[in-house]
Amino acid sequence: MCRAATLVLISMVLSAVAVAQQTFRGGVDLVHFTVVVTDRQGTPITGLKEDDFDVIEEGKRQTISYFAEGDPNDGADLGKVLPLHLGLGLDTSGSMEYDIREVRTGMIKFLNANEHAADVTLVDFATEVRIARYAAAEYPRLIERIRGQRVDGWTAFYDALGVYLHGAAADDGQKIALVYTDGGDTRSSITFSELVDLLKACDVTMYMIGYLEHQYSSARNEQRLQLQRIAEITGGQAYFPTSIKELEKIYEKIQREIAARYSLGYVSTDQRTDGAWRHVQIRLKRPELKGVKLRTRSGYFGPYKPPTGR
Repeated sequence: MCRAATLVLISMVLSAVAVAQQTFRGGVDLVHFTVVVTDRQGTPITGLKEDDFDVIEEGKRQTISYFAEGDPNDGADLGKVLPLHLGLGLDTSGSMEYDIREVRTGMIKFLNANEHAADVTLVDFATEVRIARYAAAEYPRLIERIRGQRVDGWTAFYDALGVYLHGAAADDGQKIALVYTDGGDTRSSITFSELVDLLKACDVTMYMIGYLEHQYSSARNEQRLQLQRIAEITGGQAYFPTSIKELEKIYEKIQREIAARYSLGYVSTDQRTDGAWRHVQIRLKRPELKGVKLRTRSGYFGPYKPPTGR
């Protein structure tokens, strides 16, 4: 991906997000946030209601007009609450030679646990980035493609996420991506700073799995920080197994968390159309929940309309 193409990609993603907002309920534009609430041990807390949450945008309290909670005992229910657009990112660079079998198996199990997803976008990346979207009826083809992946080349990690975000920008509903990599970026044209801007613009929750045991300690620390940053920006979580055998439990933990997510929507009281960043805080009202952890994204870019001429 040349530098000019990178700049075009960034412009297209930011423009798509600035113009489009989440639309539910007969065309009403809602600002949409998904929220995970966990206890000190990281176990999802369920059973909370709309009145348990406060939403503050740029210091002003907002009225929640859409609320839904998942069912931790049935991850498939998430796709019944709002359309679920699932992304799978698979590192197929040469260093994956010895681990690809276990990674593919885990991803297929994860996919089967989300059978009610509206569609699945597979992004496999090495020196080049390949992306394809599959409807639910095409899952057999998707599974065949995952199983048939060959490993070779470098790692265009940032470009892969950028291309995926471009395709996901205009989707309505829940957008969740699970990405597996065994190392840092070695090939992309897009920079990490530019990727951060794209992540802030898109309402996609990223779950990152970084098996970094093959990396030198100095590189491993930097890569770990980057994967944590990606997850933090999007309200997701990063996992760092020390053995490939831990993958199955990690996939199961991610699935349970996804299933227990809360979905909040509101019509912003800010009617400006300047496309500016808006900081949002989502807090819990109940005092007995003071020690729990709430994860979500920190804001969004408001809608944009070009100024009209005189």
